[in-house]
Amino acid sequence: MKKARLAAQSRAHLDDRFRELGPVALYTPPVRGWIKAVREALGMTSAQLARRLGVKQPSIVAIEQSEAKGTIELATLRRVAEALDSTLIYALVPNKLLETAVRDRARAFVRRRRAPVEHSMLLEDQNVKAKDSEGRLDEIMRETNPRLFWD
Repeated sequence: MKKARLAAQSRAHLDDRFRELGPVALYTPPVRGWIKAVREALGMTSAQLARRLGVKQPSIVAIEQSEAKGTIELATLRRVAEALDSTLIYALVPNKLLETAVRDRARAFVRRRRAPVEHSMLLEDQNVKAKDSEGRLDEIMRETNPRLFWD
């Protein structure tokens, strides 16, 4: 199936990019937020940053607090990054490889679909071996639209 193949290629490409990022722990924000950490490391006062942004100094305090709380708007963060001569990097980094996540969901999908059949076969003393089921997983993933795995 073409969609399944394209999704697999997309997963492989993104998984490669995520591997290049390194451990997610490297990107954990400082306790008081990136804005305040970078501003202070540059030796810039909040009043100076305010002038660069064209806002009043109390707005910088509010912006830094909202970033530390995780309530800052992305557009605001982008503007502040530019004012600090920085680049905002925004990413959703999965907790496990995308391919692993899809395989896990495919296994669950197969189990749900096969459970009634396997139960009937078990009653007829025709047990399906786990090895046979696992061996078909790649085939099922190639032939099934991955969107079905998430229902």
